[in-house]
Amino acid sequence: MRPRSPLWSAAVLALLAAAAAPAHAVTYGTPTIRLSAAYLSGAVGATGDPTVTVTVAQSGADASALAVTATRSSEGTVAATADVRVTGTGGSRAVAVTAHAQGYTDLTLKVTGLGGKTATTTLHYAASPAVGHSADARYLTGAADASAAVDVGGGYVVVADDEDNTLRLYDGTASGAPVRTWDLGGALDADKEVDIEGAARVGNTVYWTGSLGNNKDGEYKPDRNTVFTTTVSGSGAATRLTFGTAGHRLRDDLVAWDEANGDRYGFAAATADGREPKRADGFNVEGLEFAPGSATTAYVGFRAPLVPPRAGGKALLVPVTNMDQVARGGKAVFGTPVELDLGGLSVRDLRRDEAGRYLILAGSWAAEDNSAPYALYSWDGSAGHQPVKVLDLPTADAGGWESVVSVPDPATAGARVQLITDDGAADLYGDGTEAKDLAHPEWQKSRTTWFTVS
Repeated sequence: MRPRSPLWSAAVLALLAAAAAPAHAVTYGTPTIRLSAAYLSGAVGATGDPTVTVTVAQSGADASALAVTATRSSEGTVAATADVRVTGTGGSRAVAVTAHAQGYTDLTLKVTGLGGKTATTTLHYAASPAVGHSADARYLTGAADASAAVDVGGGYVVVADDEDNTLRLYDGTASGAPVRTWDLGGALDADKEVDIEGAARVGNTVYWTGSLGNNKDGEYKPDRNTVFTTTVSGSGAATRLTFGTAGHRLRDDLVAWDEANGDRYGFAAATADGREPKRADGFNVEGLEFAPGSATTAYVGFRAPLVPPRAGGKALLVPVTNMDQVARGGKAVFGTPVELDLGGLSVRDLRRDEAGRYLILAGSWAAEDNSAPYALYSWDGSAGHQPVKVLDLPTADAGGWESVVSVPDPATAGARVQLITDDGAADLYGDGTEAKDLAHPEWQKSRTTWFTVS
């Protein structure tokens, strides 16, 4: 028998020793947990409330091995730990909360990783009360004073806010934050808010108008005397806006036109220093829409004045026949004004379909909230014809009805119209804070609701 090599024997011994040695223990780092937003809002009885994304990780472990749970609620009557739902299995998961009462709660979320290691974070949650038509309601977060809206297709809508100069693109079928925003303050060279109150689309151009009136203290703020345009490209979630042009003389031209025609509407007195805009004999624009078949003649709808300026007065539309030039700084040319019987209410918005049919959102010249009636009227666009009431709108919930997104075909069974509220003055969470003054944009919101009108 041939003798074994000493080198071969040494190699065998080394292998046996390595096999017998204990394996090194796997070490895991402390897991991490991050929220896409630390603040979230919901509503009691809501359908499809907004969610936040939680991202988790742990060195030495696959993210699918990590567990995320809610371990504490500072106010369980608003939402308890059992009301927190975490879905998903990877490094990114969705967190949803079901609200049971109005108010605030801080929710502690914990990630448990391998090796028993944990980490926590806090989600600050606010719940608004239940509303009527809750199954047909969604909440647009990020701002509370929705004031004008334009349909851009696929369920998406561009919404203006009268407290800033930012346009926001939302999925109007779902609750949540804007998918895109455009801050036009710089393009408008505005020192303060334009107080955007009306919008109308012609082709790929959207016209936006400020309220044109004094502020609530009766002071003239030049930025409110603005009509401007944006150009739309794409549609739906792919919508993009670019700033077009702006004009700053429509208010002055309206006052001069009224004085030249016998001062029928009292525009000069209504715009005088010290005069508040929202009164029966005030001066405040809230609606804008083009005449049937025209890309230049637009109706300017007035919240104030009523005609005559007393209970039961009619609502006022003034046609501007060269709105395309007004938005470039040109002098306005006016047509024959239209006075509409809206049951003593005034124009809060109006919208036209391709067939020339209008829906007019009517409300009080005075109310900022739900303290006065609101109604929808249909109008055929003929100055000699009066509108017909379609629907009395509910006023039991906070917020005032402010915008019409689009006009449905009334011949279609079950046709629905989408409206948006201005909730800026609403105490959404029961602590006395108006929504416009909330510190976190995730807690600010307006409500959009569908109503059957056919």
